Amino acid sequence: MKLTLYQVDAFAEKVFEGNPAAICPLEEWLPTVTMQKIAQENNLSETAFILRKNDGFEIRWFTAEIEVDLCGHATLAAAHAIFNYLNYQENTIQFFSPRSGKLSVFKDENNLLTLDFPTDETTILENKNEINEAIGLAPLVTIKGKTDYLLIYRSQKEIEAITPNFHLVNQLDCRGVIVSAPGEKVDFVSRFFAPQCSIPEDPVTGSAHTTMIPYWSKELGKTKLTAKQLSERGGYLVCEFLGDRVKIAGNAVTYLIGEIYI
Repeated sequence: MKLTLYQVDAFAEKVFEGNPAAICPLEEWLPTVTMQKIAQENNLSETAFILRKNDGFEIRWFTAEIEVDLCGHATLAAAHAIFNYLNYQENTIQFFSPRSGKLSVFKDENNLLTLDFPTDETTILENKNEINEAIGLAPLVTIKGKTDYLLIYRSQKEIEAITPNFHLVNQLDCRGVIVSAPGEKVDFVSRFFAPQCSIPEDPVTGSAHTTMIPYWSKELGKTKLTAKQLSERGGYLVCEFLGDRVKIAGNAVTYLIGEIYI
């Protein structure tokens, strides 16, 4: 069997920035074990598989080790591939995820792509020593989302200086740990650590912003925000809080188009 594969840098203005994802369009679902092996072979933070259904697309996301509930940057990358290479004429793509429900991506006249995702469900916790030890710096606030912890700090410089103990992070009861603070040139900055998913530090994490946007919207008293993820590759995001939904916008660029044989 021969399949087309697109590799796209999401939340990027040019190649080698943002977060790379592989996108694999299918005509029918492959066995889960086969999709997992393809993702492992790609060895990127995410591989998204898409299947056209009626007027929209079903979507599933895999890291090199597991299938995940939600992935923002790979959904943005999938939309980029659909708009540019799959003869799709509309400005909005309706996705359906078996794990996260309905999702959509809108393309404006400048080709900026906007994700419409559900807001994360969060709870403020007492500081947890095991998380503080893993990250190496006690936060001002500890928040638990559906899959991640969010730790709030005072400044961008603190976020930049964090050096986690990945062995300890890997033992935490979560998908990953988000660290965030007010930004110097944007409303808020962040980093995301997820060795449990074979991603020590993710370049740009759209799904993590479903946790951060409601917090910073309330904290800063505004619904429209700008954000930057401070990874080595880096990524810039434009965000909006809509109550039970959030919008996350960014650009994407194609790095590779190829074929795989299984």
